Amino acid sequence: MANTSSAIKRIRSNERKRQRNILVRSKVRTAVKKARSVVAERAEGGADAVKTAISELDRAASKGVMHKNSVARRKSRLMKKLNAISN
Repeated sequence: MANTSSAIKRIRSNERKRQRNILVRSKVRTAVKKARSVVAERAEGGADAVKTAISELDRAASKGVMHKNSVARRKSRLMKKLNAISN
């Protein structure tokens, strides 16, 4: 258990940040999973699903939840799959 008041406050703030990160990460995972499934089925709306996923990924990177290079890699892979079915 923390002894100083600053350490106690740090524990509280870390918990708030952890909860926010879980929410953002969950949104990203859901959007990416939906985009992958729509693209794999070659269904209509694939571009919209990928656009939504990219938006969520960018939001996570801007908030510092995910690393920018990780986000760039995921976006690249999504676009690669989308472009493969459109050709």
